[in-house]
Amino acid sequence: MSQVRTRVLVLGGGFGGLYTALELERRLRDDSDVEVTLVNRENFFAFTPMLHEVAASDLDMAHIVNPVRKLLRRVRFFLGEVSGIDLAAKTVVVSHGSDHHTHELPYDHLILGLGSTTNFFGLPGLAERALTMKSLSDAATLRGRLIDHLEEAATECAAASCQRGPLLTCVVAGGGFAGVETIAGVNDFILESLRYYPSLGAEHVRMVLVHSGPRILPELGEKLGRYAERQLARRGIEIRLGVHVSGCSDAGVHLDDGSTIPAKMLVWTAGTAPHPLLDTLPVERERGRIVVDERLRVPGVPGVWAIGDCALVPDRKTGGACPPTAQHALRQGRLLARNVLAVIAGKEPEPFRFATLGQLAAIGRRTGVANVFGVNFSGFFAWWLWRTIYLSKLPRAEKKLRVALDWTLDLLFSKDIVQLGSLSHRSIPSPGSHAEVAR
Repeated sequence: MSQVRTRVLVLGGGFGGLYTALELERRLRDDSDVEVTLVNRENFFAFTPMLHEVAASDLDMAHIVNPVRKLLRRVRFFLGEVSGIDLAAKTVVVSHGSDHHTHELPYDHLILGLGSTTNFFGLPGLAERALTMKSLSDAATLRGRLIDHLEEAATECAAASCQRGPLLTCVVAGGGFAGVETIAGVNDFILESLRYYPSLGAEHVRMVLVHSGPRILPELGEKLGRYAERQLARRGIEIRLGVHVSGCSDAGVHLDDGSTIPAKMLVWTAGTAPHPLLDTLPVERERGRIVVDERLRVPGVPGVWAIGDCALVPDRKTGGACPPTAQHALRQGRLLARNVLAVIAGKEPEPFRFATLGQLAAIGRRTGVANVFGVNFSGFFAWWLWRTIYLSKLPRAEKKLRVALDWTLDLLFSKDIVQLGSLSHRSIPSPGSHAEVAR
């Protein structure tokens, strides 16, 4: 008679889901009583804090990703898209393959780590025209777009039609970590690349950071935020505070103060929303995120847990919720793995207790800002700290070595401007054009 196994199903391969699976694999080893399956739409784990370095051509895109099958040996992996969850029947529907056929996966314990999606807030033109910075493909697309615009702007026809300015104008919406690091990296990349385009000069380049708040990088406090503003301004980056992007059209990027920036590139980092599939679940949600208890359980639904961006995890210290950051998600994942195994063994799970260790941002030209254990750092040391800490967190020695080599070569040679395919059809259309921008 075959032994009945406990089935643990992990949905999502981001920081929360992957580190749950890694901890389960480490603890289970040769235990055959528990079957663990990780479902993800890609067969790799992308180290998202380094996306802006891929966009700025500081890193090879393959070097910040790890194949899931190399990270996990005992845990089963299923490449597919989650299309339905039935909490009553304890099943998940996953589609995959070229024909998108479906499979029904049963579970005893379900871990929701589906992350978040971009939220354009219904603003006109953004879904069709704006680029985002949430995935590896986003970073690669942005890099390709930058090179494509440099090539187009260098032509005589662009000069004759007065399109050089709009082609070399980039608007980044959102003054948080993603927005600031993106515009700083993009600015460095464009200015360094101009030497290879004799017809172009720095006067053609315009970088605009739009942020709705009174200062950028609000998570780091006023002192570091003001420092970052001064550093970016010295490099020619315009910072528009207290305004919102209200739309995007052929004319450019529209702001809610009535002005329009004639730009052919908008990078949107100003809003996220939990995975839309969560709206179909009969569970309590707040601002779209699933409410969980301090042990990461979904109340009223035995065997269901949630972590990361899609979960509202209570923070006893602050009285609010834990921020949706990578350092919280990976620690939630490790604790959740232990809690699931504790419940299977008939023991009581532990509460999640973690205080932010620090936050860091790279702001270009080998400078950064950081707050670690309550102490502020800025300049070169903060940039070095950023690289050191994130390199240590990158999974697998092979990838650490490849990234370290990329960074070393970046000190010796100029950035690569190889154009991997034309992306001109994805640009914000000029007046009279019917081209579309792919998200």
